[in-house]
Amino acid sequence: MQIGVNKLLLDDLEKILFKKESVAISEESKQKIRNSFDFLQDFSRDKIIYGINTGFGPMAQYRIEDNAREQLQYNLIRSHCSGSGQPISMIHSKAVLISRLNTLKLGYSGIHISAIELMTEMINLEIYPVIYEHGGVGASGDLVQLAHVALALIGEGEVWCQGQIMKSKECFDQYQLKPLQIHVREGLAIMNGTSAMTGIGIVNLIHAKKLARLSVIISSMINELLGAYEDHFGEELNNTKLHKGQIQVAAQMKKILTDSSMIKHRYEHLYNGKLTEEVFEEKVQEYYSIRCVPQILGAIVDTIATCEEVVINELNSANDNPIIDVASKNVYHGGNFHGDYVALEMDKLKLAMTKLSMLMERQLNYLLNDKLNAKLTPFINLGKLGFNFGMQGIQFTATSTVAENQTLSTSSYIHSIPNNNDNQDIVSMGSNAALIASKVIENTYEVCSIELMSVLQAIDSLGIKDKLSSFNKKFYEEARTLIPVVIEDKPSFELLRNVKAYLKEKEFNIN
Repeated sequence: MQIGVNKLLLDDLEKILFKKESVAISEESKQKIRNSFDFLQDFSRDKIIYGINTGFGPMAQYRIEDNAREQLQYNLIRSHCSGSGQPISMIHSKAVLISRLNTLKLGYSGIHISAIELMTEMINLEIYPVIYEHGGVGASGDLVQLAHVALALIGEGEVWCQGQIMKSKECFDQYQLKPLQIHVREGLAIMNGTSAMTGIGIVNLIHAKKLARLSVIISSMINELLGAYEDHFGEELNNTKLHKGQIQVAAQMKKILTDSSMIKHRYEHLYNGKLTEEVFEEKVQEYYSIRCVPQILGAIVDTIATCEEVVINELNSANDNPIIDVASKNVYHGGNFHGDYVALEMDKLKLAMTKLSMLMERQLNYLLNDKLNAKLTPFINLGKLGFNFGMQGIQFTATSTVAENQTLSTSSYIHSIPNNNDNQDIVSMGSNAALIASKVIENTYEVCSIELMSVLQAIDSLGIKDKLSSFNKKFYEEARTLIPVVIEDKPSFELLRNVKAYLKEKEFNIN
């Protein structure tokens, strides 16, 4: 895929990240990068420009001699490689590298073309920097996380090399890669930006959209197996509200259930004038976790859409400091590295994913509680009641995991702590927000796995596989190739792990 011709979108990123599509920088972008480098090299000769002939942060008041400029950049990189905790996942590291490449190719950073070429080679060879989870405050950019990117580029530190962590130098030697040589400001340009929170945010978005689709499908299956009424996902009701997500979710449910023989029509059952009893055996309206899916999931879908717009804008923006503007022949100092846009959206995404896991847990509870659904055995037990336990054990896991999501859902965006001698007196905590959102998403996949196993169990309990809508029957049959019917009691931890991997890797399309 050629980068630089058009704005990079989420679909493009999914192809690069998960389908291993190779990348190349357009000739137009390469020329912008060269022009920016040449301009900065000439422009900075007799001027004071932050991070070129000054120190960094509160040390910017100190002039740096011309013969120490290159060493200054190496000092910056090495001094800020202070990440701690666990390495972020390989796919997150890949996304960070792509995100940094995409902003640097805009030609506003004065970086040498060799940095862009090396980053491109690394992506295509599946070599990514090892980045640690703790360190970034997201205000002068993701300084610590991106310092580890820069450290890998100069041939130091560690990288993911074809899936294995090894020393950067060893991996570079193996693939005959030449470490980056500092020219003017490659250290600061690589480190000073929002690309860690943005890269992690991109992966979060791809998974959040998949989880929302899965919830539409699973919610539709629950509506069908319970014989719910059709009007709560109909156009007539949902189009009276002007929220795009609600209308979209309702339309998807209707499409999934269009040929269902089990969904009830209110006109036939309740509007025919034939009911005479004083107390109705069947519920006139379903519980909220069944009936309000368009409204609940619609809000989540709209939140994801807004988040996608913001994060993609950030990905395609210049987000370091200073900005090198060849067109106006000037260098501008400011704060494009500040991560508030992404931090706020990651907090919102985290809340949306937590609510999604809560919806899944409530639907699960409805299926497992025979007093609520009045259709299924307790815990959808297909063995001997009292002797076997059905889905009882995995409900504990779902409940515990949702509780953790709720605990994690406090805001990172509002937890600014001044640091850096109060130079960074208000910060975004964007990388924290993105990483915690990632944890919530992982948890939500686990809850979704448990809910899916239980929905399949309920379908078998009722013996209705062949009565399902054509969409749901196909979905059921594919899932059953991995997920067995539970009759005898067996450990489920390995199965849950496999179901989670299946949900993360498989494509689920409705439209």
